[in-house]
Amino acid sequence: MNALTLEDKIGSLMMVGFDGTSPPKYLLKWLATGRVGGIYLFARNIESPRQLKRLIDDCREAAPAPILVGIDQEGGIVARLRAGFTESPGAMALGAARDPQLAEEVAFMLGRELAALGINWNFAPVADIAHQPDNPSVSTRSVSADHELVCQITTAQIRGFQRAGVAATVKHFPGLGNTIIDTHHALAKVSGDLNFLYENDLQPFRAAIAADVACVMLTHVMYESLDDRFPATLSPRIVDGLLRSELGYTGAVCTDCMEMNAITDGFGAGEAAVLAVAAGVDMPMYSHSRRRQEAAYAAVVSAARSGRIPPSRIDAAFANIQALKARAALSEAPPLALVGCHAHQSLALNAARKGTVLVKSGPHLPPDSTTDRVLALEFSADRVSDAVDQPSSSHFSQHLQSRYPAAVCRKLEARKPSTAILRQDLRRYEAVILLTRNAHLHQAQLQLAREIIEGANTVILICARNPYDAALLPDADTIISTNGDSRPSLIAAVEAICGEFVPSGELTVPLQ
Repeated sequence: MNALTLEDKIGSLMMVGFDGTSPPKYLLKWLATGRVGGIYLFARNIESPRQLKRLIDDCREAAPAPILVGIDQEGGIVARLRAGFTESPGAMALGAARDPQLAEEVAFMLGRELAALGINWNFAPVADIAHQPDNPSVSTRSVSADHELVCQITTAQIRGFQRAGVAATVKHFPGLGNTIIDTHHALAKVSGDLNFLYENDLQPFRAAIAADVACVMLTHVMYESLDDRFPATLSPRIVDGLLRSELGYTGAVCTDCMEMNAITDGFGAGEAAVLAVAAGVDMPMYSHSRRRQEAAYAAVVSAARSGRIPPSRIDAAFANIQALKARAALSEAPPLALVGCHAHQSLALNAARKGTVLVKSGPHLPPDSTTDRVLALEFSADRVSDAVDQPSSSHFSQHLQSRYPAAVCRKLEARKPSTAILRQDLRRYEAVILLTRNAHLHQAQLQLAREIIEGANTVILICARNPYDAALLPDADTIISTNGDSRPSLIAAVEAICGEFVPSGELTVPLQ
């Protein structure tokens, strides 16, 4: 076998995304010539399990060496695989269930589906702590505001994913929870005493390292007390110093997408890649633009040739990525028929039930399922962050009407909802179901929700994203938090308001 060139080694460090439901010709050429070491999948690449399996097979067949195939399949509000696959409740719902074994089984189930598709790397779990209710990108992706519960659930998820043969990635190091800035849009900065970071945010990462997590993903947040020049992604003090030397982590390190504004606004694509690799990153990820992907590769090659990036750093990164590929080789992939199977759907629904919280006990829906005096008002899913998926449709109305066929269901916009619903006689309805999504972040949604509660006889409130809405809408007669609005969580909400089970989950964040 010919010795690998510098270009070969650097190519293996590049992870790229692309548009379309089949690999473009340029990507197949890059794979064939070793210009990239892996592909990064998004919802834009996915139509069905069979189509996705074919896409991945085409990429693997084009590459002469093993490649990494990665995806964000956290469960809950961040899941690229939905229709035709098994949706699962997210991290906060798993935290509310207070059952690490259940969290491990859900992660194992998701991992098995990924392995069946040929995906060997999952960018999950999220180890961020829910410090800030107004954080737009963490939300119910976080397990809890309690770092000990975050440790328990995230390490269980790591065990589950990796037991399925899929590399797990703990993110976003050293913690994305203590800011209200979305790094997709701008650079976030955290200042203050480092004791808080060490005593809280770093604890889940320590636990993940002890659990032998395959990869750590960095965040584009600047921790000014550690490095007031660079965000974590580009900081030798944080990557080589804090993560490698202080915490003793020896595995693979990747970035969050390098095309977020937190990076692109201050650094060019090429310079950012050079700074990241020099700081100790093994795989910088460019999720969208071919132009930026080409610039990143060329810049790292040039920096390595000039000595700006030492040969030892390239060799170490290459060795870490090779080790990651070896531990995620998928030598015995499950059959494709496993994807979306009944057993997986049942497990996800059971987990969603256990992660549902009864915040305020009150009336259920009327026992007469033929009544037309049930009104469901559902605020749409607002994409408050580019990280969070925008579901194409809600399953809530569908499942409600399977039990109450004559129920009246109406959709309301999340940010600027029409107030026309207030012109109806809300008191003609025996029960009004009000499903909010992050009303605490949208004043117009919150105000309309308050007026609906005031004008109706009985209101059953379902907080379908963050549970913080419950504290701002306390006058609802019944309040339920689903801790996320994936399909099984919405089904569980319908079951709960119909009195089919009593939610036993516990809130994992304080209501303010």
